[in-house]
Amino acid sequence: MNKMYCIFSANYLPNIGGVEKYTENLALALAAGGDKAVIVTSNVFNLPFIENLSAGVEIVRLPCIPLMNGRLPFPRKNTQYRELFKYISDLPIDYIVVNTRFYFHSFEGVRLAKSKGIRPIVIDHGSAHLTLGNKYADKVVAFYEHVITHFLKKNDIAFYGVSKMSCRWLNHFGISSQGVLNNSIDAKGFREASSGRDFRSEYGISKDSFVVSFTGRLIPEKGVLALAQAAEDLSEDKDIFFLVAGDGPLREAVASKRVENLILLGRLDSPDVAALLLDSDAFCLPTRSEGFSTSLLECAACGATPVVTHVGGVDELLRDGDLGCLIDKADHEEIKNAVLFLNRDRNRCTTMGEELRKRVEREFSWAITADKVRKACSLANN
Repeated sequence: MNKMYCIFSANYLPNIGGVEKYTENLALALAAGGDKAVIVTSNVFNLPFIENLSAGVEIVRLPCIPLMNGRLPFPRKNTQYRELFKYISDLPIDYIVVNTRFYFHSFEGVRLAKSKGIRPIVIDHGSAHLTLGNKYADKVVAFYEHVITHFLKKNDIAFYGVSKMSCRWLNHFGISSQGVLNNSIDAKGFREASSGRDFRSEYGISKDSFVVSFTGRLIPEKGVLALAQAAEDLSEDKDIFFLVAGDGPLREAVASKRVENLILLGRLDSPDVAALLLDSDAFCLPTRSEGFSTSLLECAACGATPVVTHVGGVDELLRDGDLGCLIDKADHEEIKNAVLFLNRDRNRCTTMGEELRKRVEREFSWAITADKVRKACSLANN
């Protein structure tokens, strides 16, 4: 019998992030298996309140106050909000999934579940406290995370992590995880959706040069400043180039390096991201914290060899470093040395990338993750 899944995600596309893509792909995979999915999110971008994403998938966007430039949307419980929430409440929902535990929006998902007699599952997507790049602000953010999690866990919830490291991170808040509901990717579909854009030709980079790409938000926790410093350290090597795709508050700081081997591409859509990764030898993600990085999965789908910090999901994907270069932290020396190692042994770099591509196609599909979510929801309510 087909079921209806209601997925709460405080942020959603067109905001770019791993949780947003996880929400969309999970909903589409559930629908592809014959179920229905309703995505409930915050209307940060003043889009239609109700919209059909595809057959079997509907989006409901609740009014919000976009705190922190939309990074922390707060429910605006006006008349429109109440009408939309009633619309959701009247749907024949069987299961409720909440992505991340630290948003006010997450409480709305739990509230709806309680009113319908459903035990929700909450999927954590982190492996460390959020950061704003300021040690004093970060202390406030950590305190906020503990307080909001304290109140959330008073409810009857089945908690899961998006990776084994996310499960361990839940222990930090006194929460025992029920298991892993990992991030995934349609690897073949992602590659085939490539725009075919030739970044090497566009920026005058030879086919023999070694290209390292980065895709994501230019924010402190992604380690992009360490990446930019590594590019500056290698600026005398005319054979290595760093292509940075994304936007964010650190864009000017990255651009200030003013070295020829560091090229800022701005924000790219998904087809261009695929084209960039297919044009890359390596992919660098010196992030401070991840649950299970979507960017890392996209890199794997395209056969680019990752240089990545040892954070959430990496062990599950890279087999303890057999299929990429692990670095301890976002440090420009570690990034530089890893890039030099891969550049010196191009054959090994290519082999690691190809083996990683095969692994992600074999073990990290959305159909598999959707089935895991179905079983988790059923288990929580039996």
